[in-house]
Amino acid sequence: MEATDLIKKVRKIEIKTRGLSNHIFAGEYHSAFKGKGMTFSEVREYQYGDSIKQIDWNVTARFNHPYVKVFEEERELTVILLVDVSGSKYFGTNQQLKKDLIAEISAVLSFSAIQNNDKIGVILFSDKVEKFIPPKKGKKHILRIITELLNFNPESKGTNISEALRYFTNAVKKKTTAFLISDFIDKNYEQALRIANNKHDIIAVRIYDKREQELPNIGLVNMFDPETNKQLLVDTSNANVRYTYKKWMKNLENELNLTVKKAGVDIINVSTGGDYIKPLLNLFKRRGAK
Repeated sequence: MEATDLIKKVRKIEIKTRGLSNHIFAGEYHSAFKGKGMTFSEVREYQYGDSIKQIDWNVTARFNHPYVKVFEEERELTVILLVDVSGSKYFGTNQQLKKDLIAEISAVLSFSAIQNNDKIGVILFSDKVEKFIPPKKGKKHILRIITELLNFNPESKGTNISEALRYFTNAVKKKTTAFLISDFIDKNYEQALRIANNKHDIIAVRIYDKREQELPNIGLVNMFDPETNKQLLVDTSNANVRYTYKKWMKNLENELNLTVKKAGVDIINVSTGGDYIKPLLNLFKRRGAK
């Protein structure tokens, strides 16, 4: 992508997603992610209705009058985006490619995070970890993230979700909130997901294109797999071929839903060209109600 085109695209995404973060997601994000815990703030005189558990007995003994400890929510979080940059990101038949949708969702989450005084970092992965952008705050940092997502060229084109999760679990020591953004066209990542979610708080964001769900009946089609560079001539007029493909994709989706359920991971599904605002809002509200 040419530099001028890239700048225009980054700016366009910034304007759109920053507005969404400021006016739609701000309150919901805050209530969904409540911070790491409570930290001591001050002591004050006991008031009717205060819990006995909050009484500071040392201060109470010193002044011969009951005082209670006041705690406040420890707000600052670290948020990590684990982003799939494999070859399938270039697929999209409904208004936009997967990679463009991923960039928008990542930008919304990033702006929501820094508005809430949280740090944001990114792990880009294919069948290996391609790049780690350490967590920081600030608009400049987010613009770098958006630019990387739009213009990054991975060394590999395959997908290995397990490898990304293992790297994340080992590299990030403190508990963080992590969004795993992928089309999840992969297998055998159940154990890595469960281990990562035991240490951190993982949320799965599945990106898909409706055309991937089933093949259209349009005769002979030369199919190309961007992750393996293999080409295959497929007879889409064959009902058995269409049925087998549809069943395979449905099995992948069912396996994903079962995997995240077993690991205790929340998941949302977003289609290219579709509305990602409602799924994100529902996710935030659901988590905020817990």
